[in-house]
Amino acid sequence: MKIFVYSYRKFDEEPFFQAIAEEFGAKLGVCSDAPTMENACLAEGYDYISIITTRIDADLVTRFYELGIKMISTRTIGYDHIDMEQAKRLGVKVSNATYSPYCVADYALMLMLMCVRKMKFIMSKAAIQDFSLPGNIGKELPRMTVGIIGTGKIGETVIHYLAGIGCRILAYDLYEKESVKQYARYVSLDELYRESDLISLHIPASSEDYHMISEDSIRKMKDQVILVNTARGSLIDSEALIRNLENGKIGAAGLDVVENEFGLYYYDKKREAMDNRELAILKSFPNVIVTPHMAFYTNEAVRDMVYSSIKSCYLDSEGKENPWLVGK
Repeated sequence: MKIFVYSYRKFDEEPFFQAIAEEFGAKLGVCSDAPTMENACLAEGYDYISIITTRIDADLVTRFYELGIKMISTRTIGYDHIDMEQAKRLGVKVSNATYSPYCVADYALMLMLMCVRKMKFIMSKAAIQDFSLPGNIGKELPRMTVGIIGTGKIGETVIHYLAGIGCRILAYDLYEKESVKQYARYVSLDELYRESDLISLHIPASSEDYHMISEDSIRKMKDQVILVNTARGSLIDSEALIRNLENGKIGAAGLDVVENEFGLYYYDKKREAMDNRELAILKSFPNVIVTPHMAFYTNEAVRDMVYSSIKSCYLDSEGKENPWLVGK
């Protein structure tokens, strides 16, 4: 079994890749760069490729197909960065990764608390030795109604955390879970928007959910609502978010993901002009916390992602059932 690994990171992934590849008898080729039409040729002679959240469009899927790649394995839960229709058309399999829900759930809770307690504003003042109180006053999370959109493993874990804190919790998902109902009440989206002081997103990106947080849905929300997104940037219409931060309808936002982050996050851009206008504006607000898609980033999660990717390729090579196969 031969796997070519793109976006290979020596500083954190390498020890896991080497140990897990040896465990499954995999031969690895590696490249620290993201896959492109120019470097796709490096995967020639390999059966599988392993990637992260870099855009794999129809042309790139086709190129890998021509090189004989059987499956594209992404070391991420989400796979919306891959042209699934083209992969299915050509018979190129796609698999994703799984990891403990605690990493993202912890991060979401952190962003909630930072927004509720105005931590960005407090820290920016403290950095210039302004230790005054005006503008710093926050709220208490246990007294808030929190709406959780998406009750998969991560959303359910966040609900468990919030139940321990003492929040009133509303939940929305197309598929309700009995294990959630003891902590939260499932409601319609409109009711969740109407009743929540804070809303946290935990659903995958899809064409149906594109810009679910829009001018229309924001209009239904409480004044000064807090939005937290550790899922996918495309769930929120950035322009609508900016307008409603400016007019005060939205009180704060904690964003680990933003629209059009491909080619930006995970790269050193400090010597370059910001080429994402919405991100530049969002970063300027004192009540908006923006982090570069870091919620997943723990030792445990990195190991799980590498393991999922290699074992997925191994299972496919052995003709065995593959739990990470998507878009079947």
